[in-house]
Amino acid sequence: MKTSKKFGYSMMAAALFTGAGAFAQDIKIGYNADLSGSGVAELGISGRWAFEAAIEDVNKAGGILGRKVVGVIRDDLGTPPKSIQNMTELIDNEKVAAVVGPANSGNALAWLHIPQQKKIPVVVPIATGTEITTRYAKEAQNYLFRVSMVDREQTALLGAYAAKSTKTQKVAIIADSTGYGQGGTKDATDILALHGIKPVAVEKFGPKDTDITSQLSKIKAAGADTVIVYGLADGTAQVVRSMEKINYQPTTLGAWGNLSSLFPKMTGPALAPNLIMAASTTEDTSAKTKALGERIRKNFPTLTTFPAAAQAYDSVMLIAAAMKQANSTDGPKVAAALENLDSVPGVIKTYSKPFSKANHEGLGVQDFYLARWKGSEVTKYEDDITKSLQPSDLKK
Repeated sequence: MKTSKKFGYSMMAAALFTGAGAFAQDIKIGYNADLSGSGVAELGISGRWAFEAAIEDVNKAGGILGRKVVGVIRDDLGTPPKSIQNMTELIDNEKVAAVVGPANSGNALAWLHIPQQKKIPVVVPIATGTEITTRYAKEAQNYLFRVSMVDREQTALLGAYAAKSTKTQKVAIIADSTGYGQGGTKDATDILALHGIKPVAVEKFGPKDTDITSQLSKIKAAGADTVIVYGLADGTAQVVRSMEKINYQPTTLGAWGNLSSLFPKMTGPALAPNLIMAASTTEDTSAKTKALGERIRKNFPTLTTFPAAAQAYDSVMLIAAAMKQANSTDGPKVAAALENLDSVPGVIKTYSKPFSKANHEGLGVQDFYLARWKGSEVTKYEDDITKSLQPSDLKK
């Protein structure tokens, strides 16, 4: 079968799925994410290989309830229609017991009703849209869980850093004009208000704009010494490049999507470190993260979006733990068990009661920290400000 090369990896054509040849007694877990359609695919690919690594580890430890676990992979091409189709096939045809995915928030929001109606637990390892886990929060059982960086939560960290880093109390916000960027603008504005700061400027840019000097000149004229940027990696890269054009170098903060290798490719190695980003983990965090990173690189040599990999790995481990605790693969029982898990060792952390009836977020702002590009790698970022941040500073 023909292979295609993208983002430095070799992936079998979409017709070949990991689940092929699974026996009836096997427990199937689906993975549905962008693996080839957009810049977000880099995150989806990172998650895919970690998803498979986690299943391999579960099987080495005896599987689940004495049964082998099989991953069923689907590429949603970064589009809602394909993602919806994939979810329907995974649940109705493949009979998966749970799903991990997607990478794109818009795709998740397009198909949330499907697993909710079919009573199939989903753990989202990458997409960050706040509504993903809250839309069905008032239902008798909410089947949507997440192990990723929620927009509001990571903005709380960026806002806390901005409030302490600014010497003039002049902070500005610039975001792309998409729903993602404008949602980030609202979150950043609200969180800065909790710190007693009103942005001196709020600007936006088109996600395909290459010259953002006009908007940045207004921000510079307003005296902002700290700028929060809300955009995907390619858009944020254009912001950083445009800052260089007008000789403007404020403290620049961005969301975790800038962990994509698109960012340093577009800015170049000299400008890439100018952005400080939120992250849930980095490869240099611990022996566990280092080992997973080395393992994923065997399939994905150009891995940069490591948090997506770590989050996908931990998502599988939480599903496996819930099935064991429930002594069942029945959807309602597994979802209820996810809400009552005890201690589950993961790569990012040991999850102690990570979910509850009211909260389906496995990670929170207290788990996040800052990172920046150093050459071709993302490393943890620390300075006097990060060391001084207290839990009370993380307002949300």
